[in-house]
Amino acid sequence: MAKILAVTNQKGGVGKTTTAVNLSACLAALGQRVLMIDLDPQGNATTGCGIAKRIALPTVYQILIGRSTLRDALVRTEFGFDIVPANRELAGAEVDLIEIDGREFRLRDALLPARDDYDFILMDCPPALNMLTVNGLVAADAVMIPMQCEYYALEGLTDLVATLKKVRANLNEKLEIEGLLRTLFDPRSTLTQQVARELVDHFGNKVYRTIIPRNVRLAEAPSYGKPVIAFDRLSKGAQAYAALAQEMLDRRDGDARPAAVQGAQA
Repeated sequence: MAKILAVTNQKGGVGKTTTAVNLSACLAALGQRVLMIDLDPQGNATTGCGIAKRIALPTVYQILIGRSTLRDALVRTEFGFDIVPANRELAGAEVDLIEIDGREFRLRDALLPARDDYDFILMDCPPALNMLTVNGLVAADAVMIPMQCEYYALEGLTDLVATLKKVRANLNEKLEIEGLLRTLFDPRSTLTQQVARELVDHFGNKVYRTIIPRNVRLAEAPSYGKPVIAFDRLSKGAQAYAALAQEMLDRRDGDARPAAVQGAQA
């Protein structure tokens, strides 16, 4: 049965979409069956996989409002994993879902028939706490939190952990923090090093050992519609995401238990 992960952070520009796309590709390269759900109306994860979002129909929007099934919306990428695409039309889901009963559970229910078909389902959530993000959190087993090692990121993490506790208490009692991922990492910065240490001191083994560096090739890859391992597999960015994928498999195979949101402090 698939492990469903929401890749989320209420703060934008932290490498969330970059992580969803490249981790999906790296897990697939390791022989895992992977599905990625693009839950962001910007559709950046969709274009990052080489799919033209303006013609990608049906999308996750049709799934949420009940006009399509998950299977009908699946697109097979050339990088070994499946994706449910998104485009600007998804922005209308906020309004359309208002009058739908059980609107928080639409994505969870749509994913149920596919859980046995995949090893991992990754959801790229928008950088906001809206109905799309709530659907992702309700559908997820756990959350992966990409974050930069800077002061404002720590403040945002406090708010995010509070949000996760509320979702766990009211909508998804099994929701856990799978891990915190340090992204856009610049080892030359004293503040970056300090914040990285604080994260480890505070969250312990919930912080992934793998660190994603600032990397030009990683930033260039989306403009070519490719994950970085297909763009430049020898780059530091590609090696970092390959290491993250392996670390996730090692955690799973070692039966490491992620800490529950209830016990997280920030």
